[in-house]
Amino acid sequence: MKERLQRFIMKERSTSELSFYKKVIEALLFVSGRALTLKELAKVCDGLSLGEVETIIKELRKDYEERGVVIREVAHGYRVETIPEVSEYIKRVVKPKNQRLTRSQLETLAIVAYFQPITRAEVSAKRGGVDAGPALKFLLERGLIKVVGRKQVPGRPPLYGTTPFFLEYFGLKSLDELPPLEELKKMAGVE
Repeated sequence: MKERLQRFIMKERSTSELSFYKKVIEALLFVSGRALTLKELAKVCDGLSLGEVETIIKELRKDYEERGVVIREVAHGYRVETIPEVSEYIKRVVKPKNQRLTRSQLETLAIVAYFQPITRAEVSAKRGGVDAGPALKFLLERGLIKVVGRKQVPGRPPLYGTTPFFLEYFGLKSLDELPPLEELKKMAGVE
């Protein structure tokens, strides 16, 4: 029923108009450098319906099946990415920016992701008493975490949680896609 309704709505617009908006959406996803939501794309495209934008994205994804790039759904939006099979060739031309997280930052980020909302003191305790302040500051500055509230205890310390950019950075649609904590510990060699 939903597909039939979308086909009916799409017929209201001319084929050339939809073809034009398909090009617009493709270009927006290509140049944005971040995930764009259906709502953002619809707004930019002179009020296309969310269903029309979704249908166009499905068409683009189908068009890209045999190409070196794909449109991925991440963090409640869509972005263009290269396929893993061509990464070695891309590295020959494009030098990756040194955006790697240190072990301390990655450990802190994992603790926030799995135990959010969480305070600085709680993060430090989970890290074996190591001060998490510098790592939290770095992660806040990079937009991977944010203050999501205040704990209802004396001093009302800030509670940290992950951001939509965290999901996008790691190519996740939601926190549900994080590997189980026990699996992560095994991968890291932690008992």
